[in-house]
Amino acid sequence: MNDVSKSVSLEAIAAKKKLSSNFLKKGITIALFSGLMYGFYSAFLTLGMTKGVWGDWYGANTAGLSAVVITYVLGALGSAVNDTCSAIWAIIYATFKGKLGDFFRCIKTKPGAVMILAALIGGPISSTAYVVALQMAGSIVIPITALCPAIGAILGRILFKQKLNKRMVLGIIICVLSSFMIGSTSIGGDAPKGMFLGICIAFIAALGWGFEGCVAGYGTSMIDSEIGITIRQATSGLSNLIILVPVFGMLFGGGVKFSTDLTIKAFTSGPAMIWFALGGLCAFVSYMSWYNGNSMCGAALGMACNGTFSFWGPFCCWIILGVLGGMEGWALPPIVWIAAVLMMFGILVIAMNPMDLFRKKEGTENEAA
Repeated sequence: MNDVSKSVSLEAIAAKKKLSSNFLKKGITIALFSGLMYGFYSAFLTLGMTKGVWGDWYGANTAGLSAVVITYVLGALGSAVNDTCSAIWAIIYATFKGKLGDFFRCIKTKPGAVMILAALIGGPISSTAYVVALQMAGSIVIPITALCPAIGAILGRILFKQKLNKRMVLGIIICVLSSFMIGSTSIGGDAPKGMFLGICIAFIAALGWGFEGCVAGYGTSMIDSEIGITIRQATSGLSNLIILVPVFGMLFGGGVKFSTDLTIKAFTSGPAMIWFALGGLCAFVSYMSWYNGNSMCGAALGMACNGTFSFWGPFCCWIILGVLGGMEGWALPPIVWIAAVLMMFGILVIAMNPMDLFRKKEGTENEAA
């Protein structure tokens, strides 16, 4: 009888370990998918800002707009349109899942307020800086923005006294060296005009997203991740539309009426909105996959998997805009691809000991034997 019980117990333990292993692998797959979707979001957003009325604004005649308006006001508007589309997808999903009531209830809570704060940092500041940097320097800025996990680790140590061991410091150094490799392409006579400034602005996006990650960590630990995403995207879209774009309009364009006219034209430009809607969907799915993947494989490993957008971003932009769209300037020098892959490894080192992946694999094989 004891032998039978022992056999059943061993089988149950083996089944549990197999289930846990499959759960981890699924989480890693979902988190990796989030990085891929972020790459497509970047490509479709950029494509949308070349179509319809955007083609006139960024065209040879620039529709009478000044260089400052083209760079900053249109950058903020592009971010606002994309985040608004993403928020609409998030609300549709929450409604479909029967969680719209929870969304409105969570907004009034302290964790909900934390998520709103995180969205205000990552939306008007980082998202706009990201779009402006993309327009100025192209997809080369994407690996720079992927520094956000390294920045988040540093800010976590400063703000919340979180542990920062030697392995994490090594990962941060790898990421910083990678960013210098990428930045080196903006120095020299053959570097496109505005590339250096675009890379500097990309650092602002990375800083904001790193800070957002620290702040949002608290909120997502107490709120359903799907509700947290909806709060984040809705806040980001609205704050961009009703705060940042009007402020930029007053500073650079002559008034709120000016920015309002641009906003109406942007949302009524059918050829562009198709791509913005698609970009917003990819952004929503990316965040959704990132949060779900984190809950399944852990925040550290999920962060490392999501950091693969440092590779997928330039790759998707090259495919969608360069190869399929026939646009020039989206091919990247070999050093950027090498640096992007190196930065992915640096992010992995920050998140975990890479050797643990092999140890887990070996342990699973031994258990199976």
